[in-house]
Amino acid sequence: MKVDQEFDTSRAQAFGSAMLDTLNKSALSFMISIGHRVGLFDTMRQMDFATSMDIAERANLNERYVREWLGAMVTGGIVIYAPETHTYFLPPEHAAYLTREAGPDNMSVLLQYSAMMGKVEDKIVDCFKHGGGVPYGEHHRFYEVIDEDSSQSVLSSLESHILPLVPDLREKLEKGISMLDVGCGSGSILIRLASLFPKSRFTGIDFSTEAIANANAGTATYGVENVHFKLKSLSNFHHDAPEEKYDVISAFDAIHDQGQPLNVLKGIYRALKKDGVFLMQDISGTSHLEEDIAHPIAPFLYTLSCMHCMTVSLAQHGEGLGAMWGEEVTLEYLKRAGFSNIETHKLPHDIQNNWYVITK
Repeated sequence: MKVDQEFDTSRAQAFGSAMLDTLNKSALSFMISIGHRVGLFDTMRQMDFATSMDIAERANLNERYVREWLGAMVTGGIVIYAPETHTYFLPPEHAAYLTREAGPDNMSVLLQYSAMMGKVEDKIVDCFKHGGGVPYGEHHRFYEVIDEDSSQSVLSSLESHILPLVPDLREKLEKGISMLDVGCGSGSILIRLASLFPKSRFTGIDFSTEAIANANAGTATYGVENVHFKLKSLSNFHHDAPEEKYDVISAFDAIHDQGQPLNVLKGIYRALKKDGVFLMQDISGTSHLEEDIAHPIAPFLYTLSCMHCMTVSLAQHGEGLGAMWGEEVTLEYLKRAGFSNIETHKLPHDIQNNWYVITK
């Protein structure tokens, strides 16, 4: 029904200005992604005011492309330009959010998602018209980007913040237990745990051939022998999961984009020992759109959901829950899977996720 409302000229002008700002910032996301991938931010962090030629030579890149990239960085307010000397400078305050040295605060890692999502735009448009989904294999560089993202949000705080969420977990891992990671991706988390706790045994499962290939390559690179990875569809995990086999099961941002998430959670319940612990990381939405407006990166998460998380589930003829299924629905699914004891935690450095510590 059309709302009969008087046209507000000032509101329209403000919205038009906001759209111009969106246009500029969406373009900058691509340039920031490129700057991260080719190491320009890391190079400039080590330099004072320098010419485009000096920067290009230091980064071993083509000067003409670097100069045009610098134009976007200067007009976007990221890099300072001195016209009298034709030199450029990356302020340390900006470098603190754009370089690999920044660790978990490096926003340039997340800005790679824009280019990644752009690769599937035509296919998503087709899904809008005809339904269906875009499978994992169509998402160019997904596992590379998600692995780097995970390195910042999970690996960087694995020992300091995440393991302490589960009482006595470090001590148990040191003595030797069995752990399963569901939706393990490229396996970087399990490989780190396997190297830290050689007496424990680790298994990772994922339905992506590319992910498992990357994981197996990682075990060879790091020389760990107490971890192995399996290619496995999880849609029927509620039936084919082993019974009470694992002391710990983890799922790092992996449940909501499954074809049949409830079946996966039921399988985890089945595979977990009676005194075991399920550690789950997932997006911290609220399950209510009107409340998600307050989430600091809600537009990004809904976009990523539409163009990746939801569509890869639908490509499996699945539910298409999406990344923003939210805490309320998450708790409902966990209870439907059989879990009764659920603790929800938030980590100070992680505005994107909830961390659930779950027992039978």
